[in-house]
Amino acid sequence: MRLSGQKVIALVDEEFEDLELWYPVYRVREEGAEVHLAGEQKGKTYVGKYGVPATAEYSFGELSSSDYDGILVPGGWAPDKLRRYPKVLELVKEMHADHKPIGQICHAGWVLISAKILNGVTVTSTPGIRDDMENAGAIWKDEAVVVDGHIISARRPPDLPPYGKAFCDALAAKATK
Repeated sequence: MRLSGQKVIALVDEEFEDLELWYPVYRVREEGAEVHLAGEQKGKTYVGKYGVPATAEYSFGELSSSDYDGILVPGGWAPDKLRRYPKVLELVKEMHADHKPIGQICHAGWVLISAKILNGVTVTSTPGIRDDMENAGAIWKDEAVVVDGHIISARRPPDLPPYGKAFCDALAAKATK
């Protein structure tokens, strides 16, 4: 339970990639951290691409980055919606400024692009948004998981085991500093 006492935000919106939300959430919870699902509307149930539901325990507006140790951004089509909320971008920018772990997988890179935090950062993503990532100034690698400081990125569902471990390792390392 090396993450006991830590708190993580997991962002949700319609058509998140089911595994890319739930696998990291459960992985972080298994290590003892508290994970809060956050959506535009508190209490709303968002549905993943394959029908798995996720109910937002908090609205974005209720959250303060200072109360959390990290943030998870799922893939799927949700990132295209998430990046349009000013509060989501604010949370990501603040987490970045505080060097708190930011996990992003697949299309989640769109949120980091819109937050303008990828210039000079080495990352991965689904190959479908490689050009977007590089145009935002990122150095893109075709690897299962890329860790550049506090930004942990992965490509797709088969990469979830090393991605989950890398995100938990980053949280644990931050806690010991």
